[in-house]
Amino acid sequence: MSIEAIGAIGAAVDADGLLAPAAVQPAPGGFAQWFAGEVGKVDQSVATVQGDIGKLVTGETRSLHEVMIHMEEAKLSFQLLAQVRTRLLEAYQEVMRTQV
Repeated sequence: MSIEAIGAIGAAVDADGLLAPAAVQPAPGGFAQWFAGEVGKVDQSVATVQGDIGKLVTGETRSLHEVMIHMEEAKLSFQLLAQVRTRLLEAYQEVMRTQV
């Protein structure tokens, strides 16, 4: 713990002695880039599961348990992404209903 960090507060105080608003800096990458990455990961996991199912049907693999585990993982990741999307749309709609 450093007391020097408290000194940085003085730089944020304006001439009236009030705290000046901090400069808002966007997060590196942002939510849109994160969401697009997650969509890509879910798409990749679904494609992997489809390949695993194809291998199971043709007899290349005999591990039904692993295929089922991968299917459940893909299903859960898809459901999570769908819930994030739903909550994001609900928040957007709520903001749009707000009267100015």
